[in-house]
Amino acid sequence: MGPKGFVPLQLVPLVCWISVRGQAPATPEVITEDLNSTEVAPATLGPSLTPRTPGTSKTPEPFSGPRPTPVTDVAALCVCDLSAAQCDVNCCCDPDCSSVDFSVFSACSIPVVTGDSQFCSRKTATYSLNTTANPPQRVFKLVDLINPSVFCIHISNYKPALSYINPEVPDENNFDRLAKTSGGFKSDAESDVSFLATLDPPYATRYEYGVPLQASNGSSRSFLRLPSPLMSSLCADSNPAAFLVNQAVQCTRRMKLEQCEEMEALSMSHYSTPRILRVPIAIHSVTVQSLNRTLTRLEDPGVLWPSLISSDHDRICINVVLEVKYSLTYTDTGEVIEAGLSFLLGTVSSTVVLLQQKFEIHFIQQNTRPVPLSGNPGYVVGLPVAAGFQPQKGYPFWCYRGVIQTMNRYGQLTVLRSTAEQDCLAVEGVRAPVLFGYNVQSGCKIRLPPAVPCRLMAHKMKNLLKGQGFPDYVAPFGNSRAQDVLDWVPILFVTQSSASKDSCQVPVALVIEVKWTKYGSLLNPQAKIVNVTATLISSAFPEAHSGSERTLVVSAVVTFVDVSAPAEAGFRARPTINARLPFNFFFPFA
Repeated sequence: MGPKGFVPLQLVPLVCWISVRGQAPATPEVITEDLNSTEVAPATLGPSLTPRTPGTSKTPEPFSGPRPTPVTDVAALCVCDLSAAQCDVNCCCDPDCSSVDFSVFSACSIPVVTGDSQFCSRKTATYSLNTTANPPQRVFKLVDLINPSVFCIHISNYKPALSYINPEVPDENNFDRLAKTSGGFKSDAESDVSFLATLDPPYATRYEYGVPLQASNGSSRSFLRLPSPLMSSLCADSNPAAFLVNQAVQCTRRMKLEQCEEMEALSMSHYSTPRILRVPIAIHSVTVQSLNRTLTRLEDPGVLWPSLISSDHDRICINVVLEVKYSLTYTDTGEVIEAGLSFLLGTVSSTVVLLQQKFEIHFIQQNTRPVPLSGNPGYVVGLPVAAGFQPQKGYPFWCYRGVIQTMNRYGQLTVLRSTAEQDCLAVEGVRAPVLFGYNVQSGCKIRLPPAVPCRLMAHKMKNLLKGQGFPDYVAPFGNSRAQDVLDWVPILFVTQSSASKDSCQVPVALVIEVKWTKYGSLLNPQAKIVNVTATLISSAFPEAHSGSERTLVVSAVVTFVDVSAPAEAGFRARPTINARLPFNFFFPFA
C-alpha cells in the first residue's frame, strides 16, 4: 500500500459539549433482515475490497488489474465478511448467510460499524437481533453521531485522502513505462545502493546505527563487505558491515595453492582498494607470519601481493591474508571521517587445503578514547569506583534497561577536595575521585557573614558536600556492565542531625563507608563491593555574637572496610560405603 495523500481539511470548533448517549439520532433508517447479533467491540471504518450494500452477494475479484475502489459508506461495509460466496460465522452483515445459519450463531462479531471519529458528524451502522421473530431477523440501523470534541473536521475537501492511494499494478501494457520510472531492475547486490544518487550531498555520508556502510570501488558503488560464516564455517563475502556494529568473525576458505595469486580474497588490495564514500582506507600496519609462526612487523606498510614460490622442493604461497582489522573513526553526527586497516599476512604450504581467516571491525568516536575498566572482574586498588544513576525516579530498579554513567570514570563518585586556601567557596566544584582501597579525609572552612540565613546556608552546604550529581548505585565489580541492573549496589543515604532539634541544622560532614569482600578462589580473590552507606552529618547553626563572623569546618571522609569472612581451608571427606546387603545374602549359612 502506498502512503496516504495530503488532506486539506476544515476544522470547526464546537461551542458546546454534546454527549453521544444524550443525543437522539434524527430519523434513523431501520432495515430488518434475517441475521443474528450480539454486542461486541465496534469496528472503525476502513478500506474494503468489495463495495456493496447489505443483502447483495459478493463476487470474487480477479487477481490482476486495478485495485477496487475503497468503501467509505458504513452501510456498505462488512469487515467480518472474509469468505467469498460463503457465510462467515457470527458475521451479522454477511449477505451470504441465511436463516438456517442464523440459528447456529452464538454472537455477532461486529455489531457496530462507525466512520472516522475525527469528523463532526459521522454515519454509524448498528446490527442487532430480533429473537422474537421466527426465524430470527436482523435489525439494521443507520444513525448520525455528533462528535463531542471541541475541534473536529466539518468538511473534507479531498475524499481520496480517507483511504490509501490506489497503486498501479504492472501488466503487459504498462510494464516498460513503470520500469523506466523506477530506474530499472538489477539482479545483483549492487542494486541495493541505487538510491544513493537521490540523496542530498550534505547527508549522503551520514549514517545511523545499523545502516550498511556504503563503499565505492572506482566507478561502481557497493557496500563495505566483511566476510563471515553463514550456514557453515565457509566464508561468505556478501555480508555488509553495519555502522556502529563491532564484529569479530572467523571463517574458513577453500583454496588451491596453484590459484593463490588469482584469488581476490587472499590479496591485500581486495580490502584496501574500496573507499567508504569519499574516505580512503589507509593501511596502518602489516604483520608477516612465517611458517614457524614468528611475527615480523613491516616498517613500510605497503600493498603486498600473493606470490607462489618454490622452497626446498616444495611450493608455498607467501603474503596471503590471514587477518583483517578495520578501524573506523566517526563524528557525533554519524559521518565516517577516517578508515584504517591492519593486516596479518602468512605463508601457505601445499599441505593446506582449508585456510582460516579472521575479520574484525571496530568504531571509534572522534576526540574520544576507550574507557578502561577498574578491574576484571574485581576492583584493583587505586582505580576509581564505578557508579551511576537510575534513569527514572519512582519505578522499580529492575524495570530499567541500564545504569546511566558519565564518560569520565574519575567523575562518577567524587568527594570534596582539599586545597591550600582551605576556602570552601573557592573549591566549590573541585572534586576528587573515590579510588578503591584509599581512605580519604578532606575538608575546608567557610566564613559566615552575620546576616546570612540558616536555610540558605544549609542548602549551599549540602550541594557542596554531595557535588553536582551524587550517584544512586555503585558497581559491585570493576567490569560490571550497565545493563546488569540487578547486580548493582544501591547507595544507602542517611541523614544524621545533632540532639538539638529546635535550632536550624546545617550539613557539615559527609561520611562514605564502602564495605567490600574477597570473592572467588583463595589463590586469586577478587574484590567485590557489597554495601555503600553515605551519611550526611548536620550540626546546629552557630549564632552570631556582636556582629562577628562565624566559621564552619566542613569535611568529607571515605572509608573502605573489609568484611570478608575468615577463609577456611576445606578438605575432601573420606569416601564411605553406604551399601546394604540383601537379607538372604548368607543363606543357607545363616
